[in-house]
Amino acid sequence: MAYRSDTSGRPAETAGSPRHLGVAFAACLLLGGAFVQTASAASGHVVSLPVPKVTLKPGDVISLAVLEQKRFQSFRIDRFSVVPKSAELIGKEVIYTLPPGQPISRSSVFHRNVIKRGNPAQLIFKEQGLSIIAHVEPLEDGTVGDIVRVRNMDSGLIVRGRVQANGTISIGP
Repeated sequence: MAYRSDTSGRPAETAGSPRHLGVAFAACLLLGGAFVQTASAASGHVVSLPVPKVTLKPGDVISLAVLEQKRFQSFRIDRFSVVPKSAELIGKEVIYTLPPGQPISRSSVFHRNVIKRGNPAQLIFKEQGLSIIAHVEPLEDGTVGDIVRVRNMDSGLIVRGRVQANGTISIGP
């Protein structure tokens, strides 16, 4: 346990106590992110995480050009709430302002919809050199890789297809 008792019988804070670490973290934020390690925290592992090179504003789409890798002590980050790999961020849209040099939380980005419900799109069927293109109306929103239902605007037939990065929907092999 990280607490010791003082003469009054109440627990007193020690360097490793959760309260002490919370105070140290708050001080870190107030001092511009500089964090001084304590002897007990120095034994943590180092992890490399993607961080923005520049400030990213809400609505920006993340590309590899705006990311760089930065090393962090594993005790400083919550590995379950930050995105650990650049590949998971490419093409996602920023929800909250992301400052440069800071890990990116999963809740601050999302996959933007490539296909929007009700907006016309193209359905492409390709097989052994044969290509058929149809104009369709998506019945649901979709991001890259999602399977969405679409209605053929000419025949009214409803089919499912996979959303592509270029904004089309493909069916077939």
